[in-house]
Amino acid sequence: MATKETILTAEGLEKLKDELAQRKGVIREEIVERLKEARAQGDLSENSEYDQAKEDQGKNEGRIIELEQMIKTATIIDDSASKDAGVVSLGSTVILEDMETGEQEIYTIVGTTEADPFANRISNESPVGAAILSKKVHSTVIVKTPAGELSYKIIEIK
Repeated sequence: MATKETILTAEGLEKLKDELAQRKGVIREEIVERLKEARAQGDLSENSEYDQAKEDQGKNEGRIIELEQMIKTATIIDDSASKDAGVVSLGSTVILEDMETGEQEIYTIVGTTEADPFANRISNESPVGAAILSKKVHSTVIVKTPAGELSYKIIEIK
């Protein structure tokens, strides 16, 4: 099975590395300490603290494996060439105008790992992100969403 690359900004890669270090160090140690304390209480068959600590340990180890895989397959976004060409690419910050309402929205196009719509960081695989990739300033795009079609004009690419 081929491994899927993880598209990240340099900042996103650092965040993953920091989380991995936290999980391998502090969090892992806290769980081991909780397991020791639960074992010291005696009978493990009815010990909910022990059961919870084991469950947390499994989740933490699973996340460590996931983070290691994402870091191993990371591809860092380099949008300098596309900025020079004036087209939307991964890493671009784009000002869009909703053609219906005239409202402007600012989005940064990132990989799925870093997507956070509440922080205006949208995935290149999202409907809006996919529709504006490789488009130039003043282009109009139609985005098919579950709520219907939306029209946007690209005002600026940063």
